[in-house]
Amino acid sequence: MAAAVKKTNAMRELERAGIAYTVHTYVHDDDDFSGARIAAQLGEDPDQVFKTLVTVSPEGAHVVCCIPVDHELDLKRAAKAAGVKALSMLPLRALTPTTGYVRGGCSPVGMKKLFPTVIDETCQLFDTIMISGGKRGLQLELEPDALVAFCGARIAAITQEG
Repeated sequence: MAAAVKKTNAMRELERAGIAYTVHTYVHDDDDFSGARIAAQLGEDPDQVFKTLVTVSPEGAHVVCCIPVDHELDLKRAAKAAGVKALSMLPLRALTPTTGYVRGGCSPVGMKKLFPTVIDETCQLFDTIMISGGKRGLQLELEPDALVAFCGARIAAITQEG
């Protein structure tokens, strides 16, 4: 029998909100944070597995962006969707103090505070998507509409074309 998974902030918050999710675990590699590798390990379509990226505006406002793991974030599109002038990636050293999460385990759910969130429009192509469960080795599968509603997220085309 598999060991029980210790609840994360993301799991507790989804449960408090009455949002159904399914837990998926994978073996994480501290040297390889490849979302495509994680999707393959889970046997899932990489377009259905979303990574969480934290950005910052020149004024210091944070914006969370969720995109498919094998895509690149288009910072200009993300800024436009968030209604700010420009965005850049949050420096890695600031990730944990800002969100409470570590690289490879950052979830849009359960951060230290709720930041404006933009989710790539491709989430609407699936009945369920996967996001980080709030720690390395853990993914949560849930309905995209539930995630959008919980985060108060905007849906927009925020990946690079091509």
